[in-house]
Amino acid sequence: MAIVAQNSKFGTFGRPILAWAVALLFFFPIFWLVFTSFKTDADAVNPEFLFFFTPTLENYANMTENYDYWHFATNSIVTSVLATAVALVVGIPAAYAMAFNPSRHTKDILMWMLSTKMLPAVGVLYPISLLFVEFNLLDTRSGLMVVLMLINLPIIVWMLFTYFKEIPGEILEAARMDGAKFKEEILYVLTPMAIPGIASTVLLNFILAWNEAFWTLNLTAAKAAPLSAFIASYSSPEGLFFAKLSAASTMAIAPVLILGWFSQKQLVRGLTFGAVK
Repeated sequence: MAIVAQNSKFGTFGRPILAWAVALLFFFPIFWLVFTSFKTDADAVNPEFLFFFTPTLENYANMTENYDYWHFATNSIVTSVLATAVALVVGIPAAYAMAFNPSRHTKDILMWMLSTKMLPAVGVLYPISLLFVEFNLLDTRSGLMVVLMLINLPIIVWMLFTYFKEIPGEILEAARMDGAKFKEEILYVLTPMAIPGIASTVLLNFILAWNEAFWTLNLTAAKAAPLSAFIASYSSPEGLFFAKLSAASTMAIAPVLILGWFSQKQLVRGLTFGAVK
């Protein structure tokens, strides 16, 4: 009885404390990044001003005046939104076919699609670069959008497939009996019922596209470079200036961090949907 009471007491107080400790551990680098961005470069490396200093916005002013931040931010928004939209247009019919008209190779195809995410991206860098040169897609938004769409398409199809499998097929059969065609079946029957799953899929794909660094650094230069390339280019001349680099990193991660914070419930719901039967 004493052991049971002791375990119960630990579960009541120990687990929440442990959970908060882990959460703060993960959050601390982001906090310190934002914290350092309001220091001067001299204060950032001076132990005397580790916690107490005079805040300044000169790092953010330097970033917008001397570097075209809004150009890179616009590229990130455009490529991420377009990649997500095109991936959804391709992914919904594919997931529909696999969920409601499966064949004996459906699961094999899904596993093969997911296995492509486990391959190192550098293995296909050379052929993709040659294709981009051949079709004049280097340093273009359209070329980067296609790559971002393709690398995240397997996850999108898998998530949508998981959601669609939870929708009773009888509802779609009833719609077909009422005269609904394939397009109407997807737009007016399937999509409204799968809105939570589609929303979480859109959020995840947008975040993945926004955070992509490998392909953006290798396939863009200046014209179509997003914020990930902005950080890489910024860190070269400003690499020893931690405060300026912290401000640039904060502005790069802030939009997607705010989006993820306010939509975390939908994102977690989408990622865990169908996990427990």
